[in-house]
This record gives sequence, structure tokens and C-alpha cells, in this order.
Amino acid sequence: MLGRWSKSNGTQKRDNGPLIDVGGLVKEYQGLGGAVVALKGVDLQARRGEFLVVTGKSGAGKTTLVNMITGLDKSTSGEIWVAGTPVHKLGTEKAARWRGQTVGVVFQTFELLPTLTVLENVTLPMDFAHKYSLRKQRERGLYLLEQMEIAEHAHKLPSAVSGGQQQRVAVARAMANDPPILVADEPTGSLDSVTAASVLRVFESLVADGTTVLLVTHDQDIAKRATRVIRLADGEIVGVSDA
Repeated sequence: MLGRWSKSNGTQKRDNGPLIDVGGLVKEYQGLGGAVVALKGVDLQARRGEFLVVTGKSGAGKTTLVNMITGLDKSTSGEIWVAGTPVHKLGTEKAARWRGQTVGVVFQTFELLPTLTVLENVTLPMDFAHKYSLRKQRERGLYLLEQMEIAEHAHKLPSAVSGGQQQRVAVARAMANDPPILVADEPTGSLDSVTAASVLRVFESLVADGTTVLLVTHDQDIAKRATRVIRLADGEIVGVSDA
């Protein structure tokens, strides 16, 4: 199981409320033909240690929703509370600092920096957040790569490892600052079935250790492994079910 590196490295404030609490979320984009409403008053909650999957067809609003929750984009209206922070009120700079401490993000296309080694990619968020000393950054980075079973590639550039291995590096980077929440947007979309299953086991291990995982996917087989499934269509939640 992928456990916490050290409980003494800092703890999140605990309460009895939801870790993610979204209310009346609306997102409009201005296009050539006028306003396009991507989200239409979405309400969503996620508990601590939950494996929540958001699914739906292309254009349903899945990526828009997670971009709002992670502070990567601004909502038009509504509220987004994550770990007690009003994300909808954060400016770009404050959102980046908050995200570095609270939310790990895994992108479908990995988004690793090509000129940095695998280890340097993982330690970069720690350096940005000033959370660990340089020695501790290296120790934790190697620890996370060991948990992902790719420590032997620590000093290689991303281009020297496979796509599946790059995705494991991306997950290790997302967990660098031991965030209580991991958000993954179609993280297995470009992976073969064996590698995808391996990455999913990592997510399940994180959930077992208390991390909340919010995963966007088209894959119904992946959805079956979740604690709860949210189905989006045309910017609205059209179904919620236990997997």
C-alpha cells in the first residue's frame, strides 16, 4: 500500500464536513456565437478518503468541473470549498500556492518538464511550496518513486522512459507535498490495459490510506472500481450512484 511518508511532516485540519463542497457552480465561456454554458448549477460533495469518479460523454463538462475544483480555472458563479478553503475566491497566484499544498493534479498528457530528470520533476512541487529542505526533498522524491516502482529511472529524462512510467512519475509528482486530494483527468486514456490497471491500483492504495481521489474517465470499467460515480451530461449532473 502506498502509505503516507511521515505523519510528522504536517497534518490537514480535520472536521466532520465534506472535503470538497461545490454549490450552484456555473461556468460560461464566450464564443463567437455567444455564451456557451459548460456547467449549469452543479452541486457536488466528496468525503475524505473517497474514490469519486466523474464520467460522461465528451463535452459533458467533466474537465471544466475538475478545473474549477482545482483552481485551474475560475467559475462564473457558485461556490467551491475544498479542505475549508473558498477556492472560488482565490486569485491566480494564491490558487497556485494553495494547490501546491492541498491538491495533486494528474493530467492525461503527463505534463512532465522534458529538461528535468524524473526525480527533479517529482521534487519540483516541494521546492515551489518550500515544504521540505533540499535533503528531505530528495529523500521524499526517491521514496515516492520507489512506491511507484520506478526508482531505478530517477536520473533519466522523461523521454527515456515509457508512457506508463511517465504516468507513474506524474502520480508521484502529484503526491509530492502529501496532499489530501488527488485529481486525475483521464489518467489512463493513453495507456495500455496492463499499465492502466497498475496505475489504478496506485489510486486505490492512496484511497485506502485516506487520500480523496477524484478521477475523470470515459471508461465504465474504471467507474465500477469507484466509491461513487457522478454522471454528467450537458453541464449537469444526471446521475449519482454507488459503484
